[in-house]
Amino acid sequence: MSAAAVDAVNAAPLSGSKEMSLEEPKKMTREDWRKKKELEEQRKLGNAPAEVDEEGKDINPHIPQYISSVPWYIDPSKRPTLKHQRPQPEKQKQYSSSGEWYKRGVKERPRRVGAKFTGTNIAPDEHVQPQLTFDYDGKRDRWNGYNPEEHMKIVEEYAKVDLAKRTLKAQKLQEELASGKLVEQANSPKHQWGEEEPNSQTEKDHNSEDEDEDKYADDIDMPGQNFDSKRRITVRNLRIREDIAKYLRNLDPNSAYYDPKTRAMRENPYANAGKNPDEVSYAGDNFVRYTGDTISMAQTQLFAWEAYDKGSEVHLQADPTKLELLYKSFKVKKEDFKEQQKESILEKYGGQEHLDTPPAELLLAQTEDYVEYSRHGTVIKGQERAVACSKYEEDVKIHNHTHIWGSYWKEGRWGYKCCHSFFKYSYCTGEAGKETANSEECVINDLTGEESMKKPQTLMEMHQEKLKEDKKKKKKKKKKHRKSSSDSDDEEKKHEKLKKALNAEEARLLHVKEIMQIDERKRPYNSIYETREPTEEEMEAYRMKRQRPDDPMASFLGQ
Repeated sequence: MSAAAVDAVNAAPLSGSKEMSLEEPKKMTREDWRKKKELEEQRKLGNAPAEVDEEGKDINPHIPQYISSVPWYIDPSKRPTLKHQRPQPEKQKQYSSSGEWYKRGVKERPRRVGAKFTGTNIAPDEHVQPQLTFDYDGKRDRWNGYNPEEHMKIVEEYAKVDLAKRTLKAQKLQEELASGKLVEQANSPKHQWGEEEPNSQTEKDHNSEDEDEDKYADDIDMPGQNFDSKRRITVRNLRIREDIAKYLRNLDPNSAYYDPKTRAMRENPYANAGKNPDEVSYAGDNFVRYTGDTISMAQTQLFAWEAYDKGSEVHLQADPTKLELLYKSFKVKKEDFKEQQKESILEKYGGQEHLDTPPAELLLAQTEDYVEYSRHGTVIKGQERAVACSKYEEDVKIHNHTHIWGSYWKEGRWGYKCCHSFFKYSYCTGEAGKETANSEECVINDLTGEESMKKPQTLMEMHQEKLKEDKKKKKKKKKKHRKSSSDSDDEEKKHEKLKKALNAEEARLLHVKEIMQIDERKRPYNSIYETREPTEEEMEAYRMKRQRPDDPMASFLGQ
């Protein structure tokens, strides 16, 4: 076949089909391109109307061109559209609707061998179950296929049973009234006082039916009431007379606000009455929030939040012990910082003498506290002087002692004045104990409780102790000298190692400079990397030889 024939065959479907015109778009001139760009800018600024697709919807001019432009092989009409970006209907999967479900209650005929294989008992299917395909929500819809009529059948069945029970109960009551048993029971004194127990089977049946009928209503008590269904007695749980309502504590409309919905009064109703919150029986609901460990708990929580914002992984509920220790150390450091700041200010500006002055009450010998005295000097009205109290028992003499513990002091120890004994719970020895304590010097070891007696030493013993002390001092001096000499040797060795490391660092820098001038494709493998860990001398040499281009003196130092 010739080349002209091949061209004719290839061109035949293109020329014959008017619907499929796969011609490439022609190039635009510079003038057309400039006009197109100007129109796009005007559309983005809102000065020109936006493009409209085939459905009459506006196309956002800010959509990029690679999204809004239609490929030439899809839509040859070159109309502005975004249909090519939307899901195509022929490619969309069709799902079943939410109302469709399988038919329930269809009985299938079980067979050992199917009829299509045996050819016997051929019959059409009663019902063909549909093949349902649901989307993500349809598969997880628990109420899909639910029939409310099935529940109504259950309700109707229970309604019929309840109606039958009520009818049977009414018949039994009619029979009892006709026989006269119910009238006799009502007139009996025990029945009137609620003391009669159900003896007959009919009475028990009535009680059981009442319980079944009202078993849900009896469990629910009204607010302030307790209803006993067996004794038919209603008990009201009223508050006691001494219990005052919150809104009656202060009738001033400008006092604490009472919220009737939550029955809360947060502020103190006696705030304007001049009463101390500790003296009144009720100081508001907020009083509980500021008592006990509530304030410290809130401060700890606030510290945890601030510490977490600054990078500390602490939490009040997750790790309370760690947070408590951290908060304690923070408070100690804060107090130390304030003290240092105070000392630095006083050292710089002075004024310590003004802080050490006694209070104004001592300087002026007068206060603003009003005290009224009688002609004899006793206080009639005003603040009385508080009596200093001790947590220890006073004037209690035990074990035959005539003086209390702490009445005698000697060489940093407390004791009894009556016998000069330093043991707190010892028995009193009187004058004999004093003579023994004065004749001998007893030293008590607090840890072991042992007693050692110090006897007077002779001149020979004192001389020997002095010689021993001199020997110990000489040994200490020799040790210090040896240590200083070894330290000087170590410094010389470190200095030599540092010199070697500096020379090695200079050689390394020259080697790196030479390698960096070579093309990276011709460099040896791992020529700039080092696998071993550097020593301390090498790190020191690196720091000394490191270039610092940001240093203003780098040009003068040759760096």
